[in-house]
Amino acid sequence: MAKQIVGVAGSLSGVSKTHVLVETILDRVQRATGAVGRIIPLHTLAPQLGAATSREDMAPELKAALRAVENADLLVVGSPVYKGSYTGLFKYFFDYVDFTALQGKPVALTATGGGDRHALVVEHQLRPLFGFFSAHALPTGFYASDRDFNDGFAFSAAQSARLDQLVNEAIAVLEPSRAFA
Repeated sequence: MAKQIVGVAGSLSGVSKTHVLVETILDRVQRATGAVGRIIPLHTLAPQLGAATSREDMAPELKAALRAVENADLLVVGSPVYKGSYTGLFKYFFDYVDFTALQGKPVALTATGGGDRHALVVEHQLRPLFGFFSAHALPTGFYASDRDFNDGFAFSAAQSARLDQLVNEAIAVLEPSRAFA
């Protein structure tokens, strides 16, 4: 059975740099490993999530998204930065994830924001959130600012190398025999 990769894009709209970044990482890992990927754009689940007061009363689509995250072999998560942290929608979604389901699960952490001063959100917000779940946050996190997106990505050589490192770490957890090949 093919490994399952789930991307979670915590953007509040359908046109999203965060979605593009999560999708890019997901696609690269899929192509390298043959894993099956799925992206969950949280903005599409916002109405159901906002109406939920417990997992029992959730819409089936939202329950399925939570199960996909809990059962994934690898998560690729990303959020735009608002006021120095991930979006409330992102947090509210993960509030409903079973706190034992992510134990040891590898998670690639990404974020996007307006400028460089938000770059630490990966280390100061996302990493502790997934630490709570006892997930295995991959060592390399990735942050991109608005200037890094011009008709696609316009990453510097250093950023491209960092993105490659994150992708290689994700590949290595799915296929340990190919670690950093």
